Amino acid sequence: MQYEMMRNVREGMKVLDADRHEIGKVEFVQFGNDDPSTPEIEADTLNGMEDGREPGLMDVVADAFRTDELPPEVQERLLMQGFVRIDADGLFAADRYVLPEQIGGVSGDELVLTVSKDQLFKRH
Repeated sequence: MQYEMMRNVREGMKVLDADRHEIGKVEFVQFGNDDPSTPEIEADTLNGMEDGREPGLMDVVADAFRTDELPPEVQERLLMQGFVRIDADGLFAADRYVLPEQIGGVSGDELVLTVSKDQLFKRH
């Protein structure tokens, strides 16, 4: 069910936590290797490469985690399950990652989570 909702997530959508407080906007959507609705996609992104070629796994990893200091096991989990990267609100706010299981709903221009901002993986 969460994978189906994730297909409706688009860059620029407002992200609300479980208490419906806005915590940022969707910056990037990544489908995972274990998404049953996309068996043909192996860590593929919504957007192709700027030069017109299809992104490879290394391109996806480099773009998704470009300056992050996430542990390798967290990066692997995010790539396997898929994720939404949030551009968090606030001057010193760290961006966050949402797993498909943390998505409560997608409606209009809003992505509603089932967890608080503090329960999300954080970019360093």
